[in-house]
Amino acid sequence: QGCVDHPIVLTEAVCNPLYSRQMMSELLFECYQVPKVSYGVDSLYSFYHNKRQSWPCSGLVISSGYQCTHILPVLEGRLDAKNCKRINLGGCQAAVYLQRLLQLKYPGHFAAITLSRMEEILHEHSYIAEDYIEELQKWRSPEYYENNMHKMQLPFSNKLLGSTLTSEEKQERRQQQLRRLQELNARRREEKLQLDQERLDRLLYVQELLEDGQMDQFHKALVELNMDSAEELQSYINKLSLSVEQTKQKILQAEVNIEVDVVDSKPETPDLDPLGSEQSLEDVESINEFEPLFAEEQPEVEKPVAAVQPVFNLAEYHQLFLGTERIRAPEIVFQPSLIGEDQAGIAETMQYVLERYPKEQQALLVQNVFLTGGNMMYPGLKARVQKELLEMRPFQSSFQVHLASSPVLDSWYGARDWAVEYMTREEGWITRKDYEEKGGEYLKEHCASNVYVPIRLPKQAPRATEVLAPSKSLTS
Repeated sequence: QGCVDHPIVLTEAVCNPLYSRQMMSELLFECYQVPKVSYGVDSLYSFYHNKRQSWPCSGLVISSGYQCTHILPVLEGRLDAKNCKRINLGGCQAAVYLQRLLQLKYPGHFAAITLSRMEEILHEHSYIAEDYIEELQKWRSPEYYENNMHKMQLPFSNKLLGSTLTSEEKQERRQQQLRRLQELNARRREEKLQLDQERLDRLLYVQELLEDGQMDQFHKALVELNMDSAEELQSYINKLSLSVEQTKQKILQAEVNIEVDVVDSKPETPDLDPLGSEQSLEDVESINEFEPLFAEEQPEVEKPVAAVQPVFNLAEYHQLFLGTERIRAPEIVFQPSLIGEDQAGIAETMQYVLERYPKEQQALLVQNVFLTGGNMMYPGLKARVQKELLEMRPFQSSFQVHLASSPVLDSWYGARDWAVEYMTREEGWITRKDYEEKGGEYLKEHCASNVYVPIRLPKQAPRATEVLAPSKSLTS
């Protein structure tokens, strides 16, 4: 009937703005007619799911997802929102950083190094170094590099390795290329004949001026033709006449015979080459390539053409070699300066949050450091957090670090457990009556929710006239 007739459990961001919650509540109650709704934080649901037997409990939740990382202190089962901290780094930034590293390393495969492949590399090949500087020193060793370097094969076309055409297809392609060259040669001969004929007509006209006795015009025409004497003019006329006759004979022979002679690659008269001819250099190279095919004496048996072997292994050329990139990309959550971010890493932020509490509460929080979120699934991350805590905590003090049983899915499992347990209770549920009475930004707190901070409107300052009125009455 266009409505949702069962309660809804929704996750929201840590310290979610009231306006965002108001818009969501308005949508759920006004549009979908939801009977009641509850809001919670995903990482707190994961913490609730893993610590359900010993609830309520205290701890320091470190949640790192796709876009950001949160440090959330939990005291006696409730979030201490005043001391929460966020780092604007997560799995997305690590994937982008890895993509930039590999695109700079392999510029020839720029388009193949996609963001989805980088996420795959992060999930399958990356790890967190317990000591980043010491790990980089290990990678300087060639033996260590060979033993720990991973290869990733990019997709490529195998057709370039060898021809897959049959003999009939090769013969057909050969015939098509021959026909194309025949048409090209015929067109070039006709263009050459036309230009030679025009040049010859011009020279014969100049010769007629000499025969008619028009010496001034004759000498002027010789200067325009860049010639010195009538003998040189006669020599050019003889050469052009011979060239025109030879070209006409070749055209007639091409029309009669099936085979066509190849036009010499060297131009007979360079100054007569057409300026507007297209594909001139390409056509000459094609003619040179097929020059043996147009020989006057064709061999009876055609020699098989040997396949051209590649000078390198094409499959190997499309491989990515992953070395120090395996530790550099996920390291940004501990050292944001690697990508130019002016932020503190997880260790510095964790120490800053702990120092805001007295020593007794600090000792209580570090006894249950809880790691959750998809960006916490790198091998070695738990050991790295333990090392950072060992450096910042007092000598011989104790702490414990726990990783969620399923860092990605525990938020859903925790929300399910909470919904089943609190289904018949009023705690944590916002009813339609609460929405109509207290507004869409209203939130009922529970063990995995944000802290509700109601809107406090500032008191309006009294007007100047109202302030001056009593003073006037007193003076009167």
